[in-house]
Amino acid sequence: MSELVTYELNDGVATVTISNGKANALSHEVFEALNGALDRAEQDKAVVILTGQAGIFSGGYDLKEMQKGPEAATALVTVGSTFTRRLAAFPLPVIAACNGHAIAKGAFVLLSVDYRIGTEGPFKLGLNEVAIGMTMHHAGIEIARHRLAPAHFYRSVVNAEIYSPEGAVAAGFLDEVVPASDLMTRANELAQQFKQLNMRAHSETKVKAKAEYLALLDRCIEKDAEHLGLSG
Repeated sequence: MSELVTYELNDGVATVTISNGKANALSHEVFEALNGALDRAEQDKAVVILTGQAGIFSGGYDLKEMQKGPEAATALVTVGSTFTRRLAAFPLPVIAACNGHAIAKGAFVLLSVDYRIGTEGPFKLGLNEVAIGMTMHHAGIEIARHRLAPAHFYRSVVNAEIYSPEGAVAAGFLDEVVPASDLMTRANELAQQFKQLNMRAHSETKVKAKAEYLALLDRCIEKDAEHLGLSG
């Protein structure tokens, strides 16, 4: 893979690591490398562990790209939404090992995989779009609605509430929290458990369970591409 994303295969488990600066920003280049990593995982028939750097899973989209103007922002969001849609329907199990902060698109990635492990610590997780003057896009609203606990959907999407790792479990961004030193051990333990699944049944059940959601997401991505309405 590229320097931005590394791919390590070990005993049927592919560890995909994002490494792009202090914020672990998600740029066109990062998404291209991530899609390449998923392509390899499919070829290898591997359970995927998606992780970031110490203290930061991802702070979201590359702001330098987002600030170039509406067309550039729309292009990056379209790529990002398409990527999370791929995660949601990925034929093999995907585990997120969230090393720390997960904000905006970083949090949307957590909402799109099969299982999420976070680390204890003074970390922030959530959707800050409204707080920084961005009107939430249609795809983002539906990704959040699909996975967040109902009581936290409004608080997250409309009020831009940010959570601690423990609060993120209650909200639905994470499934469990462990000490930072145990994160990858726990992720690999879960990956070995997921390897015992029948992968055909896993893939077909995932797509069947999410059929209406995936169709809705496709419509939202198309609608956002026509008019994102990011500035507000």
